[in-house]
Parts: sequence; C-alpha cells; structure tokens
Amino acid sequence: MTPPEERDVALELERLRGTVEAGFARLDGRLDLALQRTEQTEGELARLGERVAALEQRVWAASGAATALGAAIGYALQIIT
Repeated sequence: MTPPEERDVALELERLRGTVEAGFARLDGRLDLALQRTEQTEGELARLGERVAALEQRVWAASGAATALGAAIGYALQIIT
C-alpha cells in the first residue's frame, strides 16, 4: 500500500489534471469562437471592398460625364455669345 503522502500527491495531481483539461477545453472553445468571428469579419470586409470598388467606378464615371457635360456647355456658351 502507498503511504498517505503519495496518495495525497497522486490525488492532487489528478485534480490538477482535471483543472488543466477543463481550462484547455474552455480555451479551445474561445479559440473556435474567435476563429469563427474572424472568418465572418473577413467575409464582411471582402463584401465591403467589392461595394467600395463598385461605388468608385460609379463616381469616376459620373465625374467624367459631368466634366464632359460641363465642357460641352462651356463650348456651347462660347459659340452662342
């Protein structure tokens, strides 16, 4: 039979093992959640990037059209006056 001190040490080591395993399980769950949130954020950023690119194209097209229209009106006013 093992001496009482060895049994106490073995019991405490087993409790410590359980505590460590539970802590790792909690950390694993938190890491999974953080990874899921990161993936969602990356997806949202990609979609927002696409929207910004589309808006930039529209703005450049509209500003080009406005410039051409302004030049045409300016030219027409010079001819009329």
